[in-house]
Amino acid sequence: MWGLLFALAACAPLVGTGLGAPSDAVLNLAPPATTEASISTSTPRSSPAQSLMKNVNGTTRQRVRMRVIKKKKIITRKRKKITSPMPPVTTNPARILNFPKEPKPDCPPLGLESLRVSDSQLEASSSQSFGLGPHRGRLNLQSGLEDGDLYDGAWCAEQQDAEPWLQVDAGHPTRFSGVITQGRNSIWRYDWVTSYKVQFSNDSRSWWGSRNHSSGMDAIFPANWDQETPVLNLLPDPQVARYIRLLPQTWLKEGTSCLRAEILACPVSDPNSLFPEASAMASSDPLDFRHHDYKAMRKLMKQVNEQCPNITRIYNIGKSHQGLKLYVMEMSDHPGEHELGEPEVRYVAGMHGNEVLGRELLLLLMQFLCREYLRGDPRVTRLLTEMRLHLLPSMNPDGHEIAYRRGSELVGWAEGRWNYQGIDLNHNFADLNTPLWTAEDDGLVPHTVSNHHLPMPTYYTLPNATVAPETWAVIEWMQRIPFVLSANLHGGELVVSYPFDMTRTPWAARELTPTADDAVFRWLSTVYAGTNRAMQEPDRRPCHNQDFSLNGNVINGADWHTVPGSMNDFSYLYTNCFEVTVELSCDKFPHESELAQEWENNKDALLTYLEQVRMGITGVVRDKDTELGIADAVIAVEGINHDVTTAWGGDYWRLLTPGDYEVTASAEGYHSVTRNCRVTFEEGPVPCNFRLTKTPKQRLRELLAAGAKVPPDLRRRLEQLRKQRN
Repeated sequence: MWGLLFALAACAPLVGTGLGAPSDAVLNLAPPATTEASISTSTPRSSPAQSLMKNVNGTTRQRVRMRVIKKKKIITRKRKKITSPMPPVTTNPARILNFPKEPKPDCPPLGLESLRVSDSQLEASSSQSFGLGPHRGRLNLQSGLEDGDLYDGAWCAEQQDAEPWLQVDAGHPTRFSGVITQGRNSIWRYDWVTSYKVQFSNDSRSWWGSRNHSSGMDAIFPANWDQETPVLNLLPDPQVARYIRLLPQTWLKEGTSCLRAEILACPVSDPNSLFPEASAMASSDPLDFRHHDYKAMRKLMKQVNEQCPNITRIYNIGKSHQGLKLYVMEMSDHPGEHELGEPEVRYVAGMHGNEVLGRELLLLLMQFLCREYLRGDPRVTRLLTEMRLHLLPSMNPDGHEIAYRRGSELVGWAEGRWNYQGIDLNHNFADLNTPLWTAEDDGLVPHTVSNHHLPMPTYYTLPNATVAPETWAVIEWMQRIPFVLSANLHGGELVVSYPFDMTRTPWAARELTPTADDAVFRWLSTVYAGTNRAMQEPDRRPCHNQDFSLNGNVINGADWHTVPGSMNDFSYLYTNCFEVTVELSCDKFPHESELAQEWENNKDALLTYLEQVRMGITGVVRDKDTELGIADAVIAVEGINHDVTTAWGGDYWRLLTPGDYEVTASAEGYHSVTRNCRVTFEEGPVPCNFRLTKTPKQRLRELLAAGAKVPPDLRRRLEQLRKQRN
């Protein structure tokens, strides 16, 4: 009987091997056997989807129906499961339920975007113009406003070039693993490559291509579908060579062959030493050189706090739209308190979430200061003894999380820039420039309208005002702490810009618009730019479309491009704080392997800029009778139409360049006092203290309020004032 059953099984209908797979790979259950029973083959053939089920252990379960006829009685039996190993099945991508994760590059960028690859290492079959030459074929490169200038937005081959190519010379044997491409950056034209091939060479004469595993033919890689989105293609097999070529095959109809690119490549050693070794990017400081998401950032800040509990304090100033806390690391020899005569300084990073270098530099700075303080470094010890430093590494954590998930090379130029509400935080502060300039034009400043600490406009405080929670958090932070000096760390360029950021002429796109403290701002900007290694590189080429090195890598913000509602302008007009914007790198999101070099580029600049808070004059304004400090006293410098005020203890700091100044201290209810203060080139602020005497009216008010008798000298003084008035 069992021989009969196995014979029946052998003659059962054949079953396919998978969804959409050929049905000729069948499962043979048993060899045929001789039997006297007749076999019915009328059972309908089941579909592949019904016949094949995949177990979690990689085997197949097959159900076989058999119909046995014996003495006119029909018996139906089922063999429930017969298993065997299932070979890999090629499936229709449209029917896959669990899509594979996006491939991640295993090699860092060669350096087209960061400019480690020089212009001389890039060649092309042809170019439409110099501004569209091969040196412009760099990922995330931005164009000028005018097409056809020297700084256009991609490499573009000539229209009649039938076989265009862009070539990169790595300079030494390199393991190429992938390519990232973009279209042309332009507000006037639409050009991008939709597919390309890749070739390699060791001598730039003999070339071989990247081939498909399945066909053995040259691989054709899908490229771009818009101007800006970076598209990553990993090579089927990484190739070791010196040269790599991208050969566009198709491009947008009515457009031309234009692209920007980054090459993913790992350096390899040359056993014959025919090529010079690539210089390694490293730092002597044992710091955490990697990118940190929100959770990792909190963990690192906590570790620094635990390592240096006596000089650090972590606090938060508010929350983002998505509820992420805006953490600040405070560093001082007495954290948590404002010491009389000690200035408050801040660094703010991550205002644009995809400009991540500033965030990582501040995390590195807090590690460095903690470590060097414990080692007794005199420079760091003096910094943390003579000032209170506040580090806000991520003003826009929501935007950073978006950029971080995309990754260094694939985030593009804009993704993650705004907060979760789509607000650009650097345009979100109150516009105090317009009311100030209107009052100046009407001759009301400074006697009727103050030239400092301007009030918030009514529209800005309305319930329906479009003000981000991150912006409000920073404004309230400014109100609580008497900051003197600040820098706002950005990315995407190499330049330091200073206020005003908004043009004075309405609707002007660009116009030199200096503040009353232009000399101080230019000095602060020059100090950072002059100590930044990358900015001082003599052979450095422009990042995008302006060569800032021609003017010392500093620029007035409004003379670059107008920014209404910037944090720099607001800080200057609403508080005592002088703030500049530092554009740290051509690459907004440098690869992790580049962080050590970026730290070395900026370390000394970050420290030197902080030391500028000791530039100018400082002092305490006191009541002559009680010796108590006077809060909100006004410090005015002759010839500079911008005043500062004292903190709640009466102490103040006024940043000034070397020179002789006539300084006046005044407060409500007190006689003003003027004295000459000389600022020298010697290090350290110049003491310039004031003692103010109450006016007779103020003394009378205080005595009457206290129910005391009026002394004779005050009575005589009041009578003299009445006679003078009459």
